[in-house]
Amino acid sequence: MFTNHAVARLCRARDVLREVHDRTLTIDEVAREAAMSPFHFIRQFSAVFGETPHQARIRSRLDRARVLLVSGERSVTEICMEVGFSSHGSFSTLFARRIGVSPSEYRRRARAMITVPGTAANHLFPGCLNLMGPAFAIFEKQRDSRSARLGACESS
Repeated sequence: MFTNHAVARLCRARDVLREVHDRTLTIDEVAREAAMSPFHFIRQFSAVFGETPHQARIRSRLDRARVLLVSGERSVTEICMEVGFSSHGSFSTLFARRIGVSPSEYRRRARAMITVPGTAANHLFPGCLNLMGPAFAIFEKQRDSRSARLGACESS
């Protein structure tokens, strides 16, 4: 049914859809890159990947937004624009519908799960380190002394 060449073109098209561009490519442009008509491209893409190209693009954008929400200090609006949405309201509504909570609530919950109490907010650690108790305090002390040594080396 599918040739290796056709699947390879569909995989390349999926990769293009996942990328965040300054300018979002239309499905027609991506289909042209895959050397297919738009309707044939959508049918083939759906058959191979189990979702439409549009659904794949949205899922990819939301996945990227989830990473940015947890790892950065940017506002939800800045993240919304960075991942390719043009409206904060539509982004938040779609995020809540697909993920189950608002972007702000997702950020709060995710950070509560992986931030070690007593550390700066921008230092995120895996939750398993919380279980280490006193051993983690030793790790922090070693890290801080290593940072101090490196700082001394840079200033000389």
